[in-house]
Amino acid sequence: MKRLLAVLAVVVLVACGAAYLWAPWRADPAIRLPDGPYVGSGPADRAVLWALGDGADGGDAARSVVARMKRKRFDRLLYLGDVYGSGLVSTVLGDGSATDFDERYDPLYGEFAARTAPTPGNHEWPRRGDGYAPYWRKVHGRPPPAFYAFDVAGWRLLSLNSEAPHGASSAQVRWLRTQLREPGTCRLAFWHHPRFNAGKHDDEPGVAPLWNALRGHATIVVAGHDHNMQRFRPVDGITQYVSGAGGHGRYRLRDDPRLAFGNDRDFGALRIELSPGRARLVFVSAAGQILDVSTVRCAR
Repeated sequence: MKRLLAVLAVVVLVACGAAYLWAPWRADPAIRLPDGPYVGSGPADRAVLWALGDGADGGDAARSVVARMKRKRFDRLLYLGDVYGSGLVSTVLGDGSATDFDERYDPLYGEFAARTAPTPGNHEWPRRGDGYAPYWRKVHGRPPPAFYAFDVAGWRLLSLNSEAPHGASSAQVRWLRTQLREPGTCRLAFWHHPRFNAGKHDDEPGVAPLWNALRGHATIVVAGHDHNMQRFRPVDGITQYVSGAGGHGRYRLRDDPRLAFGNDRDFGALRIELSPGRARLVFVSAAGQILDVSTVRCAR
């Protein structure tokens, strides 16, 4: 009898999952063009940001990273994606439900929500109509665009989306090119899947159209997805950082001559200090250890 009930429970969950996959909102994936700023501009002269992903699981490691970030006030949080669930429901339907946002993301990052610039990860994007979109609609008062831009300390920040269509002829890349018409390279782009990766997931050639559009127009790209910390040597005039050690496990790094810095032992986040024409980027462990410091300059 217990076995029969277990089988029936699985059948019900699978049926619910099928219904979920075909729900009306799946055909309306919130891939809308931004209609005005979604995240407000930050200070004009100097700003402090934190960037991390792969931390919203409610665990002790994630809490320790957030505790380190909270020690001093900062201006913006760039959340680089992935909100995790637990249990059979998440196994069948996936992560990033409303419950996952309420119970795993919000207790950690909710107090920073009004000054958070999100980009979705592969874990929450499939269920965006259940968790991601309603949560950020509640925070910012309107549905989140799939990609958007805002200004901080003389830099243009571009929240791009490695989960939404991003081919060379996609609406996202066409919109991105409109953001790059003005001269200068004081632009920082962030999304979930890194273009280059010395970790578990390898390089992601699928996001090359985003990278190619930024070539000559930006100097920094920040991503998550691989659960570690990486700084690459500049490619095409762009320095890429991976800040995916937010607390949900760690992935090993392999030797890679493109890496200027890598850490797969500590949980931590990337602290970004922006001022006109200059960015100072520091990987900080949850214990407060300075792991790596770099400076990137841009042309205004």
